[in-house]
Amino acid sequence: MILTRDYLIRNLSEGVITADLSSWEEFSKMVTGRVLNTGNYIWRGQRSADWLLESTFDRMLKKFDNNDSLRNLKSFKIGTKGRAGLNPENTESDDDWWATGLHYGQVTPLLEWTISPFIAAYFAFCKDGNQQERRAIYAFAQSVALVINKELKIKNLGTSEDDLFVKYVNPSFDDNSSLAKQSGLFTKAPTGVDIERWVRGNFSVVSKAKVILLKLTLPSAERTTFLKALNRMNINKLTLFPSCREAPKFSNRM
Repeated sequence: MILTRDYLIRNLSEGVITADLSSWEEFSKMVTGRVLNTGNYIWRGQRSADWLLESTFDRMLKKFDNNDSLRNLKSFKIGTKGRAGLNPENTESDDDWWATGLHYGQVTPLLEWTISPFIAAYFAFCKDGNQQERRAIYAFAQSVALVINKELKIKNLGTSEDDLFVKYVNPSFDDNSSLAKQSGLFTKAPTGVDIERWVRGNFSVVSKAKVILLKLTLPSAERTTFLKALNRMNINKLTLFPSCREAPKFSNRM
């Protein structure tokens, strides 16, 4: 992927590029252009451009060094026994259980993404914040990451995939209509490694890829403009979180 417009481009190295945009018009034109429509990208929005692309579990790990993900997962499995709305027979792998746990508020090593840049933009701007900060919307080349995983497996025989790969998780449970509405999926990186660090550390594995991770930053002052534009596209809290309890909140805000 090569960006052809005169955006302020910086940090073009090791498969990661940052583009500082200024408006909804610039963002919309970029993500609907030919360049970004030809790749297999997944998207994520974050309220602060300074935050790492890391899971809640990795953030907790920085505070509590002895945090054990497997112990957390076992506790969650025990706690779900007999609970309504869960279908353990459809929850086969540990990653499926992690996805289920994330849906119910569990701290997990998963990171949420979407196949829609506009849904990612909603999550970048939905919450109020410091007007002086910049928001971030990421595009991650899923197909290139899978190639990296394949090469890493060949070069590191006998090493656990959890210590090497950025894995993609599409959960098999059917109790999450929000995930479907958000066109969502998850990634799971090696423990303690954020996505950008993983990309930079493994960029040399794929010689032909120019950009694996694209970071678009936008001013927080554009929040109202973004939310109004997204609402016209029918992207709002009511459509992304199809629960009756969201209806009064949405109608009161309108």
